[in-house]
Amino acid sequence: MNMAVKVTKFGGSSLASAEQILKMKQIVEADEARKFVVPSAPGKRFKDDVKVTDLLYSLHDAAAHFEETDEIYNQIVRRYTDIRDALGLSIKIEEHLEKMYRDIKTGANEDYAASRGEYLNGLLIADLLGYDFVDAADVIFFDETGSYDAKKTLSILPGALKLHERAVIPGFYGSLPNGKIKTFSRGGSDITGSIVSRAANADLYENWTDVSGFMMADPRIVENPKKIDVVTYRELRELAYMGATVLHEDSIFPVLEAAIPINVKNTNDPENSGTMIIPAIEGRDGAKDGITGIAGKKNFTVITIEKDGMNTEIGFGRKVLTCLEKFGLSFEHMPSSIDTISIVVADIRIRHCIEDLIDEIHSVCQPDSVEVSSNMAIIATVGRGMIRQVGVSAKLFAALAQSHVNVRMIDQGSSEINIIVGVENDDFEKAVKAIYNALV
Repeated sequence: MNMAVKVTKFGGSSLASAEQILKMKQIVEADEARKFVVPSAPGKRFKDDVKVTDLLYSLHDAAAHFEETDEIYNQIVRRYTDIRDALGLSIKIEEHLEKMYRDIKTGANEDYAASRGEYLNGLLIADLLGYDFVDAADVIFFDETGSYDAKKTLSILPGALKLHERAVIPGFYGSLPNGKIKTFSRGGSDITGSIVSRAANADLYENWTDVSGFMMADPRIVENPKKIDVVTYRELRELAYMGATVLHEDSIFPVLEAAIPINVKNTNDPENSGTMIIPAIEGRDGAKDGITGIAGKKNFTVITIEKDGMNTEIGFGRKVLTCLEKFGLSFEHMPSSIDTISIVVADIRIRHCIEDLIDEIHSVCQPDSVEVSSNMAIIATVGRGMIRQVGVSAKLFAALAQSHVNVRMIDQGSSEINIIVGVENDDFEKAVKAIYNALV
């Protein structure tokens, strides 16, 4: 019988200091199945500290503008040598730091600079654990457009992993066809962990961070929200997209394809069960009214287009979307009725072209009216059980009314996994509290 394989990814806060890294070591060594470790760069040690990745971006920026770089570089050196010395390791990390510094000063790209945080931390952790070190640039690939190349990666990475009984693979980066380093977006170490889990055909992907899993609402808004014990990939995707930030939303896809569960756990409280993310759940797991979580984001613009007979005009929706496409805009939601259609777009995407977009809509769609509402917040109430529960919407909207929150938009998909409401930015926190208190 083959032994189970677990891939463990540790976030920056879990690896910010020698003390935290020793916690990681205890966790990894407590389970023989933890064969592959994916580290982030050292994060903040305290509130006003600076993440190593941010120092590296600053170093690259200073070098690119021919500004003084030694002070920033020395800060980076101290972070790694302090960790190395406190752990009693003998690795000559200064040699790797000096090479990085030379490369950055002679024109290495920004992604190379940013990736060195994970690369250097990976070297230290591999030395500490006695694991092999596998450079992510040799096994994770991007195509010419800078997009993750799953086909090439999964043709090489599984075989590479089989050569190592235990290994450390740094998160956050891979390589382009020309050999240059390319990073994922921020939070990309989550994606690396997921890719390694897929390639290793892991039984479990453990994502270790500084919280004990997902909460049912943002603890900055709702006091002591309940923990989500079990959540499906689909629900997590909705929650992550709407602002729940424990796990990078794109990290779900590689493990989703292989139906590998994810366990989000707390490095500082390893006995806590955390949140288990699984492909599907048969029936309910006891969540009241089938609600899994509530998440949302501020700063959206809603464009409401009204035209009599819109529902009988063939191609009207296509015309609207063509207008958005002309300005390179994607939309978040598109609720509609017989004579109206609303387009929800993030403020940051639309603010530079709103007037031109409205002119285009008038020209192409010939509407009776176009109304623009900015400073809107979108809140998603997510739950696989809502489809089987009577009265969830009634409770939600009654709670908002009792809290004197004016609902500006409502959207519910046919899957009934979520209910989306749009409210004024100023009502966002009040609305989240009201929904949580009513449904949880």
